[in-house]
Amino acid sequence: MAADDKDHTFTTKFRIPRRLWDAYGTAAQRQGTDRSADLVDHARAYVREHGNDHERAELAAAEEELAARRARKGGRPAKTKEESA
Repeated sequence: MAADDKDHTFTTKFRIPRRLWDAYGTAAQRQGTDRSADLVDHARAYVREHGNDHERAELAAAEEELAARRARKGGRPAKTKEESA
């Protein structure tokens, strides 16, 4: 949970070799995505597969928060032709 309950998305730091981070970025870009979106998708899938009932409920609540935020801001930006391929 975020330190400030009003800040539901936050920036976090983790350690990764720079060369790996850079390679991940270029590989993700070539696939038409970005690292952040890919990491969030991975976290979702991991919780769905390995999470307990409480963790899956937290995921569901987080998804509801994102949907509500997007509704207030006009929705998620449309994917470009390259992103949907």
